[in-house]
Amino acid sequence: MQLAGDGVLAFLQGLLTCDVNELREGQARYGALLSPQGKILHDMFILHAGDKIYLDVARSQIEAITQKLKLYRLRAKFEIVVRDDLHVTVGVDGYLDPRSLSMGQRAIGHFSDLATAGPYHTMRIAHGLADSDGDLGVGNYFPHEANFDVIGGVDFKKGCYVGQEVVSRMQHRGTARSRMVRVMIEGEVTSSEIKAGESVVGTLLSRVDNEAIAIVRLDHVAEATVALMAGEALVKILPRA
Repeated sequence: MQLAGDGVLAFLQGLLTCDVNELREGQARYGALLSPQGKILHDMFILHAGDKIYLDVARSQIEAITQKLKLYRLRAKFEIVVRDDLHVTVGVDGYLDPRSLSMGQRAIGHFSDLATAGPYHTMRIAHGLADSDGDLGVGNYFPHEANFDVIGGVDFKKGCYVGQEVVSRMQHRGTARSRMVRVMIEGEVTSSEIKAGESVVGTLLSRVDNEAIAIVRLDHVAEATVALMAGEALVKILPRA
């Protein structure tokens, strides 16, 4: 998606969780558009490409994001263009993934031979990074639950943006009881529910082989006196990469 014209960065600054005021050409930030209640609607990478700004977003969410941006744009004089001719690939010269240096680079362009998604998802799960479709969905989680506070997805010093009051309150009060974590799975997964005995403590999300992202209640996991199970599979929480 492409935004071009006057005031694009100022517009995004008042809308997204990340700070884009000081964004320079070739640099990118990672953040999200939240609901007024503070939950993640759409996560995205914001790339400064000189005379235009690219939003690297999930293809499944482009229509909804476009509608939201046009709703908030009001009379601002810049254009919003869906670029179906452009694709995103990883592992080639482009911009550094702002979530983690070890995730390498992403690039936006006209690619005839896109990198396969498999290796990318293996790597991001190994780093505990959520996927727009596989993990986040729309309106399900607060930024803290998806670890935006530790991967640079939220700037707590910037001014107001949609949902900012809720996010700031969670930060100051430390009230994020649920988190997305990396887990190792041993055995056959016959349920996405993660249980400690009869108590549900979390849910498995996206998975590659025997590693996955899961959303868990940290307090319930800490209190568990038995192994965590997803159906017949043993679930072990891994440390952050």
